[in-house]
Amino acid sequence: MPSVVGLLEQHELVARRRVDGLREEADRIQAELAAAELEWQEWAIARRRVDTVLAPDDGTITEAEVTPDPRNADAQAALGDAAKSKSQVPVWRQGLAWSALSVDYQRILTALADRARLHQGPLTCQEMAAVFGMDVVPARVEALRSKAKRLVARGWLVERQPGRFTLAAGVTGPGGGS
Repeated sequence: MPSVVGLLEQHELVARRRVDGLREEADRIQAELAAAELEWQEWAIARRRVDTVLAPDDGTITEAEVTPDPRNADAQAALGDAAKSKSQVPVWRQGLAWSALSVDYQRILTALADRARLHQGPLTCQEMAAVFGMDVVPARVEALRSKAKRLVARGWLVERQPGRFTLAAGVTGPGGGS
């Protein structure tokens, strides 16, 4: 007769494998969703450009042509943010101040700096969304993941484990980049 502990370990292992499989599937679906949303945004931009080119001679576009889609509010906000000069992430270098980044990126760095100061370890994007008081839904989490990955690519953050972000060596408090 198997022991109770052995049975518990067996059930725990099965549950863990199921959780891991579901996480992998969720990551795959989230990546596919992000790619589809990006493609959709590119087509929307192309349509708006064609609308501008085909607009009457005075360059105005009629009200019906620019009626916003309420489901697309986040995408339009992201497109508007993309045009801001500070939304580009510079490559981190010694002495570069956090003020070189947009507020969203500064917010991510501040959360991770607080975690580092309290010796609490890395954060996932889902945890960041919760810390920021956002709805923990795939669209919000993927937006944070995109920003965090951009910060990793530019040397502000490191991702030692997949999906778990910390400040890069040398990047410290919000007063400056070093």
